[in-house]
Amino acid sequence: MTTRSKSGLTVAQTWRMKPNKRPVTRKARQPLDAEALNRFALAYVGRYATTRAKLATYLSRKLRERGWDGEDAPPIDAVVTKFVEAGYVDDAAFAAARSGTLTRRGFGSRRIGQALSADGIDRELAASFDHDAEAAFVAAETFARRRRIGPFATVEADDIARRKALSAMIRGGHDFSLARRFAEAAPGEIPHREDR
Repeated sequence: MTTRSKSGLTVAQTWRMKPNKRPVTRKARQPLDAEALNRFALAYVGRYATTRAKLATYLSRKLRERGWDGEDAPPIDAVVTKFVEAGYVDDAAFAAARSGTLTRRGFGSRRIGQALSADGIDRELAASFDHDAEAAFVAAETFARRRRIGPFATVEADDIARRKALSAMIRGGHDFSLARRFAEAAPGEIPHREDR
């Protein structure tokens, strides 16, 4: 049904139209072969910064969705290795970029390690991005500033607000003693960097 607007244009009134009752037919997806697996991997690494583990998980998911057309087992490990050797997947570069981003957002070493572990980075490589005392203080200060905790709060916090701020900083991956110094600081009084 259509109606004429004040400007003289004809406008469709879709809310009064009957819905289309035709069944939705989807084209059947063909199972993947080695060439299709490579195409999916190339499209994924072309679009996202990734790790070996994330690429393998993605390819496994595509195989579950579409099935495998080859006679042998799907060569997921071989495809991932090929992309690592070609330089399309670099766990160290991914970890450096991810830890840098999280550090700039004010997260502590523990939270960064958890994020890298979730991305499939091994523990030794993740441990190489732990903060030293100076970087930990700067990250905690950044986190407190972003969340308006302690010295960056607009009003003096009561006991409940201090506990919430302390909890937020600990969840952010900061050491308890450093988090406590920021959570208990009065507005405008930034803690000293003496406890390095």
